[in-house]
Amino acid sequence: MLVSAKQMMADAVKGKYAVGAFNINNLEWTKAILLTAQENNSPVMLGVSEGAGKYMGGFKTVVGMVKGMIEELNITVPVSVHLDHGSYEGAKKAMEAGFTSVMFDGSKYGIDENVEKTKEIIAIAEAQGITVEAEVGAIGGEEDGVVGTGEMADPQECKMIADLGVTMLAAGIGNIHGKYPANWTGLNFDILAKIKELTGDMPLVLHGGTGIPVDMIKEAISLGVAKINVNTECQLSFTAAVRKYIEDGKDLEGKGYDPRKLLAPGFEAIKATVKEKMEIFGSIDKA
Repeated sequence: MLVSAKQMMADAVKGKYAVGAFNINNLEWTKAILLTAQENNSPVMLGVSEGAGKYMGGFKTVVGMVKGMIEELNITVPVSVHLDHGSYEGAKKAMEAGFTSVMFDGSKYGIDENVEKTKEIIAIAEAQGITVEAEVGAIGGEEDGVVGTGEMADPQECKMIADLGVTMLAAGIGNIHGKYPANWTGLNFDILAKIKELTGDMPLVLHGGTGIPVDMIKEAISLGVAKINVNTECQLSFTAAVRKYIEDGKDLEGKGYDPRKLLAPGFEAIKATVKEKMEIFGSIDKA
């Protein structure tokens, strides 16, 4: 069933586990993630970046597809459609289209403007029962060949944003998007502990969940992380499986060129990756 992330996050903080927010890129992705959540009785969030939303034909198309699948596939676990790293305009459009949760990423603004814009998004969202994620401290990653180590969030700024009434808070603690470089120094748990101390029961969000060692993920969850974003890992496993299918010449056998057959190994690979993540995050049987 399509819900906001409010109850999901509260339950995760209380139960000391994390809900996976898996980015969707097309129909295969969406179906694989929903079925895996249902099979493992796990709550789930479907992350949609603005670029992916555009690629799939717009936010309304995404919501229509998710709603249709929930009904047709008899998905009874809690599902939230969440805008990932939304701009101010993007967050407003996603809410209009029926998203049940949005992330407003105001980290590129100064703290005062971030606060003002976050307040406006919260006011619109609250009126419609939509949950809001905000970000403090940019999440690192590679852009034009420059690898960001991941900025550390200021715990006081985190408290300032948390106090505005956001549902969940993404704080940079050395995590980055994409593959982690060999010289990555790991997550900063001292900063995470300080943020937790200042924000209380606020569910914290870990972006860049691909490639973080399991022990670090478990420690982050113990310190209040209740939502972990995964995208790159699903993309890598999907691509590897489809590549193998083609390299093995399966697309040349019979009707192996049918896209349903061609993409099937990738679909199964996403399911396996998502299940593995749900096991690590501790969300299985928590629906």
